[in-house]
Amino acid sequence: MKKTIVSIIIILFVGIIGWQVYQKIMASESASGSGKRGRRSRVTAVAIEAESVSKIMIRDISSFTGTLYPKSQFNIAPKIQGRIERLMVDISDKVSNGQLIAILDEDEYLQQVDQARAKMEVANAKLEESRSNLNTTKREFDRVKALREKGIASESDLDSATAKFEAGNSMLKVALAQVALEEATLKVAQVRLSYTQIHALWEGGSDTPRVVGERFVDEGAMVSSRDPIVSIIDIDTLIAVIHVIERDYSKIERGQEVEIINDAYPDRSFTGKVVRIAPILVESSRQARIEIEIPNPKAILKPGMFVEANIEFARKDNAVVVPLKALTKSNDQPGIFLVDESEQKARFVSITTGIINEHWVEILNPALSGKVVTLGMDKLEDGSDIILPESKSNVPSKGRTSGRKAKKKGR
Repeated sequence: MKKTIVSIIIILFVGIIGWQVYQKIMASESASGSGKRGRRSRVTAVAIEAESVSKIMIRDISSFTGTLYPKSQFNIAPKIQGRIERLMVDISDKVSNGQLIAILDEDEYLQQVDQARAKMEVANAKLEESRSNLNTTKREFDRVKALREKGIASESDLDSATAKFEAGNSMLKVALAQVALEEATLKVAQVRLSYTQIHALWEGGSDTPRVVGERFVDEGAMVSSRDPIVSIIDIDTLIAVIHVIERDYSKIERGQEVEIINDAYPDRSFTGKVVRIAPILVESSRQARIEIEIPNPKAILKPGMFVEANIEFARKDNAVVVPLKALTKSNDQPGIFLVDESEQKARFVSITTGIINEHWVEILNPALSGKVVTLGMDKLEDGSDIILPESKSNVPSKGRTSGRKAKKKGR
């Protein structure tokens, strides 16, 4: 009996000890499992970078490439054929309106003038002869007519005198016509002689001196009519020609101010205005020609230079913006991931955008504040756990603005 009781006590004691060991094992496993779940939770959190939502003045600026042209340009060419005896100007020389540019060999044309003048003198002599003959025949006609009225002269005598008078009158008319012809021939010869003096002439503009852009011939060269001798250009004002695509065409207006930049002067810019907008887009390129007038009083810029034209399309003060790199999409809806710092989570927010440039996106709706994710968005979903590093900010310092200079090639 006593053995049975002792056996039962031993069994109970072993059972109690076993139960305690089991409880400790289960507690240990539970703690171990909880630790593993915690580690798994930390592994699924996404490390991100974030920047603050800001308020700045944002500008929408597009940059186009183009070429400079003179405001006006024309070639000076002779109206007659000849040899250039003297060339009075060279490249880059200033030229005033009416200035003598070149002289052609005039010997041939002087001879033509002398010949025409001699012919006119002969015609004048014949005219005087015709007038004298007419006076003689008129006196004879008057005499015979008076005698006929007295019955002294016959009818045939009167007819003969009348015929001679009319013939003399006709000869006078022919002589007068011949003189007029020779006078016209002389004037033509004199005009052709004047063409040997080649002047720079322009109309419809100011008398401000212009510049010789190119020289095409040398002294002694034979030129035909309309062969260019020099080109004259007006560079006090230049025209920058750019070409824009459909997306930007509707944004450009006449009178719009344009900033002009040239690689030859990297530390300065020039100001121009849109003066002409083509009414059509070229079908092959789907681009429209835009002309920008640039004052150039010191002739710093030159025709043919390559320029960058920056046109401001929009500007807004105190705009709510986020970095462009924060912009993402979810189900084709533009949005951003807003940082919930208290819960260490990222919340996707659909947005309506305004001005977008190369650095910033204007947020029209909804009203935003706080921080947005700028790196790691591709690994996030709405409500994802995040790991925040030390905050970073690329907000421009006070007084600075942001603009876009997305280059667009132009012809």
